[in-house]
Amino acid sequence: MTASRRQLFVTTALPYANGRFHVGHIMEYIQADIWVRAQRMLGHTVDFVGADDAHGAPIMIAAEKAGVTPEQFVAAIAAGRQQYLDGFLIAFDNWHSTHSPENTEISQAIYRDLKAAGLIQARTIEQFYDPQKGMFLPDRYIKGTCPNCRAPDQYGDNCEACGAVYAPTELIEPYSALSGARPELRASEHFFFKLSDARCVAFLEQWTQEGRLQNDVANKVREWIAPGEDGRPKMGDWDISRDAPYFGIQIPDAPGKYFYVWLDAPIGYLASLKNLLTKRGQDYAAYMAQPGLEQYHFIGKDIITFHTLFWPAMLKFSGRKAPDNVFVHGFLTVNQGEKMSKSRGTGLDPLKYLELGMNPEWLRYYLAAKLSARNEDIDFNAEDFMLRVNADLIGKYVNIASRAAGFISKRFGGRLGEISPDGDALLTHLRDALPAVTELYAEREYGKAVREIMQLADRVNAYVDQNKPWELAKQTGMDARLHDVCTVCIEAFRILTIYLQPILPKLAGDVAAFLMTPPENFDAVTRPLGKGARIDVYKHLMQRVEAAQLDALFEPQVQVQQVESAIKDEANVGPAAAPGGEPLAPQITIDDFAKVDLRIARIVDCAAVVGSTKLLRLTLDAGETDAQGQPRLRNVFSGIASCYQPDQLKGKLTVLAANLAPRKMKFGISEGMVLAASHGDEKAHPGIYVLEPVIGAQPGMRVR
Repeated sequence: MTASRRQLFVTTALPYANGRFHVGHIMEYIQADIWVRAQRMLGHTVDFVGADDAHGAPIMIAAEKAGVTPEQFVAAIAAGRQQYLDGFLIAFDNWHSTHSPENTEISQAIYRDLKAAGLIQARTIEQFYDPQKGMFLPDRYIKGTCPNCRAPDQYGDNCEACGAVYAPTELIEPYSALSGARPELRASEHFFFKLSDARCVAFLEQWTQEGRLQNDVANKVREWIAPGEDGRPKMGDWDISRDAPYFGIQIPDAPGKYFYVWLDAPIGYLASLKNLLTKRGQDYAAYMAQPGLEQYHFIGKDIITFHTLFWPAMLKFSGRKAPDNVFVHGFLTVNQGEKMSKSRGTGLDPLKYLELGMNPEWLRYYLAAKLSARNEDIDFNAEDFMLRVNADLIGKYVNIASRAAGFISKRFGGRLGEISPDGDALLTHLRDALPAVTELYAEREYGKAVREIMQLADRVNAYVDQNKPWELAKQTGMDARLHDVCTVCIEAFRILTIYLQPILPKLAGDVAAFLMTPPENFDAVTRPLGKGARIDVYKHLMQRVEAAQLDALFEPQVQVQQVESAIKDEANVGPAAAPGGEPLAPQITIDDFAKVDLRIARIVDCAAVVGSTKLLRLTLDAGETDAQGQPRLRNVFSGIASCYQPDQLKGKLTVLAANLAPRKMKFGISEGMVLAASHGDEKAHPGIYVLEPVIGAQPGMRVR
C-alpha cells in the first residue's frame, strides 16, 4: 500500500549503564517500538538499534565503590537488560554498548574528520579540581547555583530547571559532589568542538527549522542558537575532552586525554548499527551511503541540547548524514504528577510489574492511549489504567470475538459465511479508516489512533447489539442470518486487530493463530478472509486488570525515613546520608534478635524458576533430619537471579532465616529466606550479595 519502500534507521536514547531500566526507559522504548512496527507494517525496512551508554566518570566511580573494574560493572548491568525488553515486547534488532571496538573506531574517525575540517581547537582552561579526591572533576560531579536562572543544586554542564548550557566555572558557589569540598581551579589543556563557528551556526539555523523538530523544541533550540550580547551564539563551543583518570575512549595523539562521554554516546547509535550489519554480513559504509536512508532518534526532553545541536553538527561536518528527525517526548509521572518514590509506593517498577504477572500489553496500550507527537509529560493513574484497559481492550475489542466465535465453531463447523449488505457497509467503514489510522501512527499520534480504533470498535458493538446473535441462535430459520452476523464480527475483529498490532504484537499473534492466518500487514485490511475460511476454536485472549494487582504493584517496598537534603544520584553527598543508602531500623533488644533463628546452610542445588525473571530456586541443607533420620532439605525461592547464575551458588554455604513462616508462592512453597546484602538505592548501586560464612562453618550451626 506504499508508493515506495523506505530504508529507516531508528534509535532510542542510550540508557546510562549504572542502573536498571526504570519505567521512563520502558515508555520511550515502547513509543519507538510501536512506530517501528507500524513502519514495517506499511512495507518499509527498519533497523532499530539501542545500546548501553557505558563510559564516563560516574561509571568509573561506581565500579570503584563496587570493588570491580568498569568493564565488569557495565557488563553486569548489560546482563540484566534483555528481561525488560523481552518482557515488554520491545523488539530491538540489536543491543550493543558504547564500550566496543565499533564505537572506538567511529568516534576517533569522526574526531579526525572534525579536526581536518578545522573545527577542533586546543585551549588551556582552568578546570575544577577536587583536592580531597585528587582528581579533576567531571561536569556532573560539580554542582552549584545556575548562573542563568539561579536554580540551586544544578550540574556543572547544564541546568535541568531552565535548560541553559554553561561551563562548570560559571556556576555560583560550586562544590564537589564527591566530597562536598570547594573545588580549586587548575590549568589543563582541553579540546573543543567549535560549535560557534559560522559554518555550524548557519547549518543549525537551517537544520533545526526545517520541520525536523516539534515546534516547541525548534523554538527552544532557536534561543540557544541566537546571538547573545557579545554577538556570539549563546550555545558556545563544546568541551569534548576529559583528563585521566577516566573510563572512556582515548583521543588520538593526545596521551592522557579522553573523549567526554557525551561525544561518544550518540556515536553509539552508529556503533550498534555497524555491529548489527557486521553480524548480517552487510557493509556499513555502503549502508550509510544509501541516498534514501532516513535516520530517526527518539529521546526525552532532558537531552535535547546534545541531540539537536552537537549531534547533527558533529555528523554534518565530519562528512556524515545528519538525522532526518529527532522525536522528543516528555516525562512519565504517576498518579497526577506525584513524584515517583519506591518507599512511598508511588514508583512504577517495570520488573515488579512483570513479576506480578501483569500483562505487558496492558501497559503498552495504556501508554499508547496517552502518547502524542507533542513534547508533553504523561501521567500513569492506577484507576484510569484499570478502567481504560478493561473497558477498551476487554469490553470493546476482545468481546467482539468472544460474542461471535462460539457460534461459528458450534453451529457452522468453524467456517465463515456470506456477508449481507449491512455487514459489508460496516466493514467498508472500518476499511476506509486505514489511511487515517496509518497516518496517525506515522505521526506518532498514538492517542488519536487509539481513539479512532475504539470508535470503530463501538460501531461494531452497536452492530452486535442491534442484531443480537444470542437471540438469533434461539430462533428457527435464522441460521443464515446468524452465520452472516457472526462472520461480520470475526472479519471486523480481524481488521481491528491489524490496526492494534503495532501496540499489541503478542495479542495480534494470538489472534492470527485463532484466525488461522499469519500476522498481517496494514494492506491485509482490504483482503477479507472470505466465505468458507476456517477459524480455530476460540480461547480467551486477555484477562481483566484486577485492583489487587495494582495494589501489589504500588505497595511500598521499604518504609524508610526521608533523608534530609537527599540528592539524586550516587555521586551526591549530603549531611544526612545514610549507611548503605537507607537509615538504620528502629532499635531492638537482644531478646528481639534471639527470636530470629539464623542457621548455616549449604546450597546443594540451584535452578532458574520458569516464568520468573527474578527468582532462583535454592535447595538447602541446614543440617536437619526427618522422623526417619534422613536428611531433610529445604526449598527456598530467592530474588537474586539478576546477579547470580545457578552454577555460581551450588555447593556454597550461606545464612538461612530458618524459623520464618513458610510462604506459598506462585511457583511453590518457600521454606525460609537466604540472607543477602544490597544498597538502598538499587538504581545507583546495583548488585545483590548473598552472605557466605567463612571456611569452618557447617550446615545447622546457629548464627548468634
